[in-house]
Amino acid sequence: MKSILVVEDDELIRSMLVKALSEAEYTPLEAADGESARAILSSISDIDLVILDIGLPDIDGFELLRVERERGLAAPVIIVTARDSIDDTVEGLESGANDYMSKPFRVPELLARVRLRLKEHDESAGDDSTSIIEHGGLRLDIRTRRVEVDGQIVELTNREFALLELLMRRKGETISRIQLLESVWGMEFDPGSNIVNVYIRSLRRKIGEQKVQTIRGVGYRVG
Repeated sequence: MKSILVVEDDELIRSMLVKALSEAEYTPLEAADGESARAILSSISDIDLVILDIGLPDIDGFELLRVERERGLAAPVIIVTARDSIDDTVEGLESGANDYMSKPFRVPELLARVRLRLKEHDESAGDDSTSIIEHGGLRLDIRTRRVEVDGQIVELTNREFALLELLMRRKGETISRIQLLESVWGMEFDPGSNIVNVYIRSLRRKIGEQKVQTIRGVGYRVG
């Protein structure tokens, strides 16, 4: 069974999640603070997914996530938090989260996202044929998260990498802003949000203006 770590300081919510995960035939582990979470992640190498609250008593959840990603945590992470501003959502995703849910949330929806993120992770890890993607001077190594532009290594944030990976996997296709939001961010944003535009501009600055093309009124594609 898949092992899922629940990092949540609210005992009621933590117990609810552990019970729901057990009933869904997962193996839940639990931590009430950041230090406990670190101890579990350090001692158990095969955690399959992490459900992480941001408002922990001893360390900011964003910082915990950043540190664990730097240490090599590859499992998908779903943030659950009462902090639901766009700035908080963006910070969570930039810290390395794969999904973000605001409290209060519905347990069936969380379980659906757990299944989706686990499926995506398993498919990515098991498909050797797509571990390297190359196109137009761009080279992505999905396993090592290494990006090269015309032979030069470029550092991308987690969300920039996910955005570029999607565009390159579907090279030749034009992908709409809504499709990018749904596929890369995994959640609904205000339709008026310009977050995709912001990330596209940042990505272009790093990999080259002509590498990502805008198809006016339709969306984006790699050039």
